[in-house]
Amino acid sequence: MPGGYNGKILDVNLDSGELKDLPLEEEMAKMYLGGKGLGLKLVYDEFRADMQPFDPDNLLVFATGPATGAKLPTSGRYHIVCSKSPQTGTVGSGNSGGKWGPFLKFAGYDAVVVRGVSKEPVYLSIVEGEAELVPAPELWGMTVHAVTDELAERTGNPKRTSVACIGPAGENLVPFSGIMNDKYRTAGRTGLGAVMGSKKLKAIVVSGSKRVEPANPELLKERVAEAMKKIKENPVTAPDGGLHTYGTAVLVNILNESGAYPTRNFQEAYFPDADEQSGETLVKKYLTGRGGCWGCPIVCGRKADVPEGPYSVRDTEGPEYETIFAFGSDCGVKDLDALIKANHLCDELGLDTISMGGTIACAMELVEKGKIPPEKLHGFNLRFGDASSMIECIWRTAFRAGIGADLALGSKKLSEKYGAPEFSMAVKGMELPAYDPRPIQGIGLNYATANRGGDHVYGYMISPEILGLPEKLDPYAVEDKPRWTIILQDLTSAINSSVVCLFSSFALGLPEYAGMLAAITGSDLDADKLLKLGERITNLERLMNNMYGLDRAEDVLPKRLTEEPVPSGPAKGQVSHVPEMINEYYALRGWVDGKPTKEKLKELGIA
Repeated sequence: MPGGYNGKILDVNLDSGELKDLPLEEEMAKMYLGGKGLGLKLVYDEFRADMQPFDPDNLLVFATGPATGAKLPTSGRYHIVCSKSPQTGTVGSGNSGGKWGPFLKFAGYDAVVVRGVSKEPVYLSIVEGEAELVPAPELWGMTVHAVTDELAERTGNPKRTSVACIGPAGENLVPFSGIMNDKYRTAGRTGLGAVMGSKKLKAIVVSGSKRVEPANPELLKERVAEAMKKIKENPVTAPDGGLHTYGTAVLVNILNESGAYPTRNFQEAYFPDADEQSGETLVKKYLTGRGGCWGCPIVCGRKADVPEGPYSVRDTEGPEYETIFAFGSDCGVKDLDALIKANHLCDELGLDTISMGGTIACAMELVEKGKIPPEKLHGFNLRFGDASSMIECIWRTAFRAGIGADLALGSKKLSEKYGAPEFSMAVKGMELPAYDPRPIQGIGLNYATANRGGDHVYGYMISPEILGLPEKLDPYAVEDKPRWTIILQDLTSAINSSVVCLFSSFALGLPEYAGMLAAITGSDLDADKLLKLGERITNLERLMNNMYGLDRAEDVLPKRLTEEPVPSGPAKGQVSHVPEMINEYYALRGWVDGKPTKEKLKELGIA
């Protein structure tokens, strides 16, 4: 087995209670690396085109990569894949940091495959290579923080233990519920928490002391030193850089000044009160400390405290930029203390903040335009700018209480129910993140073509278009954006399969990643081979989505973004030009109408 792997996968059958160790095939590791790629390949090998999200056969795969837990920067991540998402109808996919991924590796496994449905609530314990399913009816209904503390204490070694679990939202099958680990880290998108809830699996506890050695420790040390030098010199990732100093919320003012900060359900793209919820204001008024994931030199996490007032919350973490937008500008709410509270509730209940905020914003517009009748609200004042209503929507959604039963549908089905599907700012059923694509052409193309739906990190075109990394592109231009989008999408597939943090790509490129991975695995991996590996993973995911019936018709943005110009602000008059770029994107990909050709699949060794 190459360096960087345990060479072992845990297969968990919840129907029978059987646990068995399976070998990680060396050829699979070579072709798909780990993390996202490994998860997708394991799903593909048992693929069914008639799969439904809550079928017992819907696999839930937790996968590390050769870099997870290794001595290199940002190696604290892991990836989760499910056969079919309850939110999008695509293959489900999510990525998370913290320490759970390394601790699974230290417990002796590269991946865990969960199949079937338990007759009663259980949790999975993996400690020092020993796996056990434990009945846990007493944990069902507990919040994320409570169950995390309880299970960490049960191991007798809480500091060396990490817990991944679902909250009430996952138990209640909310289609945008996430899987939380270490209380505040989440694989939030595509409804993985609902899939876990449908299986009656409350948590997975991991603890171990095994270390997986690299094939060439001296070469790895040398290449890590080179990578660290670049990270420390980069203005975004340096110890005094934007991410460490202000967290991801450093983007609030940057995007607002670019006229691309989505406001009031994307009706506008400039929020006059943005500075009141910026990273700078967070540091000034609420920050109590900083924290990072396992093995991270960037340390972008925020520790926050709202000591008093109606939105009081103590010793919490966050919020991230995406969360600030989702509950802030998108809902017309300016109060940062309310956004901190909203973030904390989502962490406790196990909800994806982007989709939760986007769904509330959609509901607010439905109310504003008279689509949701007053009698349906039962006196609930669901209006743009109302912070208390926004917060109440969160717990109502997790428990499907009152209007929360409608909100739990997500914005696509909610807007369809009330006769205004155009109000859902989603792609493939997943709500869009915090970048209005009308003045940023590449991110719009990425949204439209992303395999898992409205997704910014599938190919983070904000890096070149707004931040100027690795070079500055004109965000209004369409020329060459399909090529750039493809490169960043395939690079991200490789990064998420290694698995390291995408934020490292602000400072590092393909040569650095390939060099470190080659030293870990002992392979002859280089930049070109790594990008080809990423392309293979992107195409395999697209192939499965095609088998579910998705094609060109789903690679579109909401009409508001292609037909309604930005009404005011720095980007006034701009629209997204995705329809003008999509054919070139397909041609460069080797796809026809959103589908990889047989020749492309053969070239990549998929079929």
